Amino acid sequence: MRDAVVAVISQPAFLAGWLVLSLLCIGLLVRDLAQANPEIGRLMKVVWGLTVFYSGPIGLAIYWTTGRKQIATDSIWRRGWRSTAHCYSGCGMGEIVGLLIAVGLLALATWATALLTFAFAFTFGLALTVGPLMQDGVPFGTALRDGITSETASIVVMEVVAIGVDLWLAGGAGLGDVLFWSSLVVSLSLGLLAAWPVNVALVALGVKEGMHDPREMAAQAQT
Repeated sequence: MRDAVVAVISQPAFLAGWLVLSLLCIGLLVRDLAQANPEIGRLMKVVWGLTVFYSGPIGLAIYWTTGRKQIATDSIWRRGWRSTAHCYSGCGMGEIVGLLIAVGLLALATWATALLTFAFAFTFGLALTVGPLMQDGVPFGTALRDGITSETASIVVMEVVAIGVDLWLAGGAGLGDVLFWSSLVVSLSLGLLAAWPVNVALVALGVKEGMHDPREMAAQAQT
């Protein structure tokens, strides 16, 4: 199975096609946020932008069905997706930075690459929760505890899947290899999908609140 997947994603045409498709998706997202959903908060606009940047049409589909004020109803499943996207936006950035440093700068061995990448992903993902809490006046210690409690399970599942798949597909690939970048696209998206049921469970258990209903954001903006 691995050989078949690698044979497809190692082709420059695959990466080029994905890049074009992702740019189109980002254009649609930016247009919708500006024209149809300007009330969505700045943080969530960044979250959706990064989610679509990492996962192209997958990220856009999640936004379209869960993150717009035009959704007919909200549900725990939609809240779970919004919560997952929030986590994913930070973790994805950390994973990319970690891999670039581990592979491109330090040329680390496989396990060292995995550990460094996980550390960056965890730190970035946690920061995206802790930072906004502190901006709301929550003390650092409290914000850090809340972030660790609410995000650890999601980050661990997301990154174990993402990093594991990436190393399985492209272990030993360098920054100049198409496979390095293509496998990153595939692994990030699989990590996103794997973390969704975890976030649904965390919201259901009250560990996470889940991101706000976009219809409520729109209503508050009009008052």
